[in-house]
Amino acid sequence: MKKWGFLLLLLLCLFLAFIYKETLFESKVDKPKIEVEKYDQHGIAEYERAFENNLQTNITEEQIFQGDLLLINNEHPVHQESIKTDVINLSTHNELTQGYVLLGSKNYMSMDIAHKFSDMIADAGKDGLHHFAITSGFRSFEEQKILYEQMGSNLALPPGYSEHNLGLSLDVGSTQMKMEDAPEGKWIEKNAWKYGFILRYPENKTDITGIQYEPWHIRYVGLPHSAIMKEEDFVLEEYLDYLKEKKKVSTKIEGKKYTVSYYPFSENMTINLPKNHKYEISGDNMDGIIVTIYE
Repeated sequence: MKKWGFLLLLLLCLFLAFIYKETLFESKVDKPKIEVEKYDQHGIAEYERAFENNLQTNITEEQIFQGDLLLINNEHPVHQESIKTDVINLSTHNELTQGYVLLGSKNYMSMDIAHKFSDMIADAGKDGLHHFAITSGFRSFEEQKILYEQMGSNLALPPGYSEHNLGLSLDVGSTQMKMEDAPEGKWIEKNAWKYGFILRYPENKTDITGIQYEPWHIRYVGLPHSAIMKEEDFVLEEYLDYLKEKKKVSTKIEGKKYTVSYYPFSENMTINLPKNHKYEISGDNMDGIIVTIYE
């Protein structure tokens, strides 16, 4: 009897060790290893003083509607100046479609985003994932209008209110099974942040996004934003609210430091920017400007 008790205890310990190992592995795979530093008002003032003698950049109202962090939903539509200008037909660019198939002959995408997606799929292939498909990328307002009329409001958004009209989103599927069950879908959910992509409409955030779970719909926001959103479990709506509240956050990802600042737009607005660091400016499609400095 003692022998059986010992065996049962041993099996329980092995089981718990396995669960711990799996949980630890999942956390390492799923979560970026980043440190997020939040600034108080004194810290923000000190940081901005460091750039007082650098570039002074004028910000126009048009810039609210341009960039990779634009919020598109039923309250904030796509503006004409928001649409990516480097849209291409993927069917005519075989060099960008290695490792996945195109479903249909009219799959359009921003060339910049296509390169980033191609890099991601190449790395997925190294992990043994070879059944990706693109079902939809960029859509014109007219194409969105036709889709909306055919599918109805329960399955499609009206023209101008879909991220597909922006050029930063695409629908990714598997040629083997539904994306929510496919290894490709699980890989995307775990790893897309490393390449600047997010799962835009996750299952546990439908009350915030107002959109049903779409495991196939990914959106480019860029680093470090995708990493912070993954770490904090934010969707885009939550992330923009977070930046608006904090005003400034810094983060380190694999030894690289990024500082993200939010500025409410005002007339005759200027921002001090560093001369010797790369930076990007994006609007939020509402009333703010987000500056990301790569230090």
